[in-house]
Amino acid sequence: MSAEPVTALVTTDLTVGGMTCAACVNRVEKKLGKLEGVTATVNLATGRARVSHPADISPDELVANVERAGYTAALPEPPKSKSEGQEPADGDESQDMRLERDRLVVTALLAVPVLVLSMVPDLQFRNWQWLCFALTAPVAVWGSWPFHVRAVRGLRHSAATMDTLVSLGVMASFSWSAYALFLGGAGDPGMRMPFTLVPSASDGVAHIYLEAAVGVPLFVLAGRFLEARARRGTGAALRSLARLAAKEVSIHDTDGTERLVPIEELTAGQVFVVRPGERVATDGEVMEGSSAVDLSLVTGESEPVEVGPGSAVVGGAVNAGGLLLVRAIAVGADTQLARITRLVTEAQAGKARAQRLADTVAGVFVPVVLALAATTFGFWLGAGADPQAAITACVAVLVVACPCALGLATPTALMAATGRGAQLGVLVTGPQSLEGLQHIDTVVLDKTGTLTTGHMSVAKVTAVPDGLGRDAILRLAGAVEQGSEHPLGRAVATYARRGSDERRLPEVSGFVALPGRGVSGRVEGRLVEVLAPDDELPTALADALATAEVAARTPVVVRVDGTVEALIEIGDVVRPGSYRAVERLRKLGVRPVLATGDREAPAQAVASALGIEEVHARRTPEDKADLVLDLQEQGYRVAVVGDGVNDAAALAGGDLGIAMGTGTDVAIGAADVTLVRGDIEALADAILLARRTLGTIRVNLVWAFGYNVVTVPLAMVGLLNPMVAAAAMSASSVLVVANSLRLRTWQPSPAAPTRRRTR
Repeated sequence: MSAEPVTALVTTDLTVGGMTCAACVNRVEKKLGKLEGVTATVNLATGRARVSHPADISPDELVANVERAGYTAALPEPPKSKSEGQEPADGDESQDMRLERDRLVVTALLAVPVLVLSMVPDLQFRNWQWLCFALTAPVAVWGSWPFHVRAVRGLRHSAATMDTLVSLGVMASFSWSAYALFLGGAGDPGMRMPFTLVPSASDGVAHIYLEAAVGVPLFVLAGRFLEARARRGTGAALRSLARLAAKEVSIHDTDGTERLVPIEELTAGQVFVVRPGERVATDGEVMEGSSAVDLSLVTGESEPVEVGPGSAVVGGAVNAGGLLLVRAIAVGADTQLARITRLVTEAQAGKARAQRLADTVAGVFVPVVLALAATTFGFWLGAGADPQAAITACVAVLVVACPCALGLATPTALMAATGRGAQLGVLVTGPQSLEGLQHIDTVVLDKTGTLTTGHMSVAKVTAVPDGLGRDAILRLAGAVEQGSEHPLGRAVATYARRGSDERRLPEVSGFVALPGRGVSGRVEGRLVEVLAPDDELPTALADALATAEVAARTPVVVRVDGTVEALIEIGDVVRPGSYRAVERLRKLGVRPVLATGDREAPAQAVASALGIEEVHARRTPEDKADLVLDLQEQGYRVAVVGDGVNDAAALAGGDLGIAMGTGTDVAIGAADVTLVRGDIEALADAILLARRTLGTIRVNLVWAFGYNVVTVPLAMVGLLNPMVAAAAMSASSVLVVANSLRLRTWQPSPAAPTRRRTR
């Protein structure tokens, strides 16, 4: 038998710079794919390439191959342990954004006077054209410099992109204007340039087209700046996960002493201290102490978990009670928090489903326009026309085909939609998010903090007939719970304080916390106990206990001087807007699915109240991500709604991630859409807004392409001179912007029922 013919494959991530459109992405993928056994997926939004390659091909070879395609490439820097380790990357990104903003601002300040003077003849004064020329020169060179650099780089590698057309359009119109001013008679001090939408004779004086030389870079720079702002949040999820992890830990040595060390020095088997209010440093097992541990940020469960010797705890959980000594079981890359981080990283490395139509078409559009311009020039010369007429027609083709409207079609609609969405409590990260919202047919909903409030509160109080009475019992129970740090106790104290007419609850003395059972103390001379229920309950309270178990609430019994007086039910309550939200989603043709890390009983109770048929309880972060993948493999387009760290991987892996604004930074960073007002009903508004916005973008693109289909032939046959071409180009951009601005007044309306998908 022959040896294995295939070398084992490894995966390498690269950071790729210099990409501006889908044509760039395709070029990098093809260049890497030319290496034997190599496949690559390039993500334009993140600037990352995930490359699968044989082990005998080094990462340096991959980097060199990308650079041979005309782009920059590098291996990502390894993550640093300190929180400030992420700051340089953020600083670089902010610096780039500031440079682009400054370039846009300066270009706008120089371009606006040129546009006004060129397009409004009544404002043209003596030697106005020379002032415009002086203002245009820095725009044509410095303002358009990024386009020129990328155009030359593409030329060296036999590639043409939208940057090529922008650069040629700017240089052609500026060069022709310079010729007209210095050699064509347009430099006469008293020259006036009329504004007309139809071709006119030049009367022996060549026209100048400075408005095109400044308008093209101004519009394209503005569009790309808006797109860059929309993508600025890339990587926020991973930075939030890094901040969630502990940076230092108190190690408990065998001689009983403690020492504070960096988390990197903690090894499996060592014992560390977790004080009340601190995060558990890593996954481990409790050796000494008892407490309630809040797992909501890690598992999504609303109810705190009682832990004691032998109990397992998860890194990132918050100690809500007493002092704990924990033996580390897993550290570093083996912890649950690290696994969640890897899931988010892998999900974000995938390629976006939606590709920008304008950039995709540009790969064919640009060479075609260049060929048409050259053909036009040759045709007119061959037909015996004056060289100025041939040059005029050629420049008109380049100027009229400049992709300003194509570049503005998406970002202007996105800007208007995001502004309106913010007013409605919906934040989206970009056009891919809007497209994803438009097409989703299944939404996976987290329970805690999404459909419910995420906070423990008193849901019901049942007092024994002929006892002390509901108000008196709550006053006593709230008073004794003031000394408790347990979330259940805080819920009782808060509820009692809110319902009391007095400013303060009575003082408690002799307070005792009974781990795993409850609390007791003396209030106004009475022994008050708030404990977990036992089997000996009055009939009225026994019935209430059964109801509490069905509703998945946590019950506690209040005893006063040894007599059972009441049963208090504590739980996480459904948000009022959740009922309307689920109903509106159904009317939009979206199937709701509940997935939670909580127990089966509370999950079923919430699903039953909201009318959700499909329920998945006790789901770990990995389980949630797997559920999303299963639904996608069945052909569904899945949106995930969540608010905790446990939802981050599923949020990033879904076709669309939607975070509650009241949730964690990790969930918000991994999501494509954030519901700022913390109301799940805003999801229906977001879907309706997305459908309207994508409709607007389609109209914009149809107009932008249709405009080129009509005007390019007119320019070729001499019916458009560059002046008219520039006016047409400006008019197309104005129409696109005006159409997009209509979104600013959009109002959501109840969704009409739609036909469900059949399979």
